[in-house]
Amino acid sequence: MTSRVSSTPILRTTLIWSAVVTAVLAIAGAVIGYLIAQTDGLWSVLSAVVLAAVFLALTGLSILIANRWYGDDLWVPIFFGIVMGGWVIKFLVFLIALFVLRGQPWLEPGLFLVALIVSIIASLTIDVIVMLRLRVPHVSDVTLPGPEETADDPAEGGADRPRRDGTTPEA
Repeated sequence: MTSRVSSTPILRTTLIWSAVVTAVLAIAGAVIGYLIAQTDGLWSVLSAVVLAAVFLALTGLSILIANRWYGDDLWVPIFFGIVMGGWVIKFLVFLIALFVLRGQPWLEPGLFLVALIVSIIASLTIDVIVMLRLRVPHVSDVTLPGPEETADDPAEGGADRPRRDGTTPEA
């Protein structure tokens, strides 16, 4: 497709910054988790940070993938199919993570919860900062007809519309 959706740069920037912050949180959290509860704390924090990163990245990735069909006649159903499929995958990953992590002897629930909350807050902060800094026009992804397209089109009122010089076109 030759056209590009205006949300693409926003989503790409968000995903890049989220990956950077996830790496920083993973390193810092692993060190803090290890200092608090040794290897159990390390794995608890790392699993929470990775889980949050996967959940938060899936939506952006699914929208970026779906935007590749922008301009196609079937773009809307393809878009919603891919995004809804991403949400189904998130739900399945959530259930699998819930069953796998529940009752694990190495999981420190307090560290896991704090790391998960910090990761989500960091991701939401990135989303807000990116949205505030990137500029998208109020009306985007729309092609308006030019004067040559509407001037001779009677359906658009072009035959009766005065020209810029004040004269009306001959019928």
